[in-house]
Amino acid sequence: MIKIGQIIATHGIDGKLKIYPLTDNPKRFEDLEYVYLESKAGLDKVHIETINYHKNCLLIKFKEIDDVDKAKNLIKLYLVISEDMLVLLPEDQFFIFQIIGLNVYEDDNFLGRVTDVIETGSNDVYIVKKDKKEILIPALKTVVKKIDLEEKRMLVDLPEGLLD
Repeated sequence: MIKIGQIIATHGIDGKLKIYPLTDNPKRFEDLEYVYLESKAGLDKVHIETINYHKNCLLIKFKEIDDVDKAKNLIKLYLVISEDMLVLLPEDQFFIFQIIGLNVYEDDNFLGRVTDVIETGSNDVYIVKKDKKEILIPALKTVVKKIDLEEKRMLVDLPEGLLD
């Protein structure tokens, strides 16, 4: 399951919830009929009734939640979807959760594992760690030569001087 948002507050008295989106495109919520609420007890399927936008958050009304008391119990829970509910990306584009954890190689030289992704305005930057050493690798086609999700492997051709 993939986390796509977190409930941060209630809104009004009819059970509407304020959601902080964990996606780069909150408009994607509009394509969903339902999501799952992830709690310690498991997953609960909830159907989206309405979506409104407020600053950097979403205000979502779920059919199953009809008053503020029910809504208050859901604060801090995550909204999740299954992988088959993800939007299809163009070839050679990946979600951040798919990149994190990949083993990074230059030729046969193991450079480390992707531990995080920094989103910059122009291109992402992969944080690759091995032991206590950290390398910042730009997510550019000239640098990242191949990503194999099945093998959990990324092949790179680093610019000269990047490891110095």
